[in-house]
Amino acid sequence: MIITPPYLDKKHPTMALVAPSFGVNAEPYFSSLEKTIKNLVRSGFNIKVGPNVYLADGVVASNTPEARAREFMDAYEDEDVDLIVSVGGGETMCEILPYIGFEKLKSLPPKWFMGFSDNTNLVYTLTTLSGIKAIYGPCAPSFFDYPYRYDLLDALRLLRGEKEFVSYPKWTMGKSEEDKPLAKPQYRKLAKPKAYGYNKPIEGTLLGGCLDCISNLMGTPYMRFTPFIEENAPTILFLECCDLNPLSFRRALFQLREAGYFQGCALLLLGRPFHYGEKIFGVSFESAALDMLGNLGFPIVFDFSLGHLPPSMPLINGAKARVEVLESGQIKLTYLD
Repeated sequence: MIITPPYLDKKHPTMALVAPSFGVNAEPYFSSLEKTIKNLVRSGFNIKVGPNVYLADGVVASNTPEARAREFMDAYEDEDVDLIVSVGGGETMCEILPYIGFEKLKSLPPKWFMGFSDNTNLVYTLTTLSGIKAIYGPCAPSFFDYPYRYDLLDALRLLRGEKEFVSYPKWTMGKSEEDKPLAKPQYRKLAKPKAYGYNKPIEGTLLGGCLDCISNLMGTPYMRFTPFIEENAPTILFLECCDLNPLSFRRALFQLREAGYFQGCALLLLGRPFHYGEKIFGVSFESAALDMLGNLGFPIVFDFSLGHLPPSMPLINGAKARVEVLESGQIKLTYLD
C-alpha cells in the first residue's frame, strides 16, 4: 500500500526549501526564488530555507552528496515541516541516494516532497522504495510567476487534495537568453496531444518522471520497480526527457523495455522533450517510441502537458488515477484515492 501524506488543510503550512541538486546561486534562479518566497508567504506558507539552498560548493551541485542528503533528511524529520520543495533540478542528484534513509523514512510521519527533472531521483524512489507518494512538479523558483497559472496553480490544488485536472491548451519553448530573470512565460503554442491505441478511459497507478534519470538508475539498488509494478498494476507510466535526443531517447526506451519496465502498463503518457521537433537520421521522438513500444499493446499519448517545455502538469507518483482523452484532444486526469 502506498502512503498518502496529509494534504495541506492548515491555514499556514510550513514549506521547507532544499537543494538536493543545484543550489540557487545565479540568475535567473536567485531573483526567481526571492520573488517566490514573497509570493508563497503571501499565499499563506511559512518558509524554512535549508542550509544548501544558496550554495554551489559541490560538483555541479549545491554541496557534497552527503550534505545534500542530510539537508533533505533533516527537513523530513522536522516536526514543524509540512512539505518539502526542491529549489532546482540539475545533473548529479543521483549521488545523494546512498545517503538517503529510505527505510527510516517508512517509520516517519509522511510528508509531501515536490520537485522536477533531476528530482526524479527522489520523487521516484520515495514511492518505489519507501512507499510514499511524491509529486513530480514545479521546483520552488517557478512560483515567482504570480498570479499562479497552469502547473503552478495545479501544484497547489494537488497539495490541497483536489482531484480533477485537465492538460493545458498552450505551451512555450521557454525563455530566451535576452529575457530578464522575472520575465513571465509566454504560452503561445497550441497543444496538440496525439493518442495511439486509445479507445476508452484508463485507470491505473501513476509512476514516472524524467527518462534521463530513470534510465540512469537502471541496474542500481535504487531502481526496484518490479515489486512496485506487481503490487500496483495496472500502471499509468509518464515520461519526459531533457538532454536526450531522438536516438538516445530510442536507446533509453529499448533499455527500459528489455528490463521489463513496461510490464503491467495500461497507458504511457509522453511529455514534450526539451529537444522538441528534432530529428536525427530521420528518427523523431514519436517514431522512436512507436518503434520501441508500439507493439506492446498499450495506448501511447504524445505531446502530453509534461516536460521541460512549460507548463508541465504536476503528477503524483503512486496515486491511483483515471485518464481520459477528451473530444477537444486535451487529457483529463482524475485522482481516485
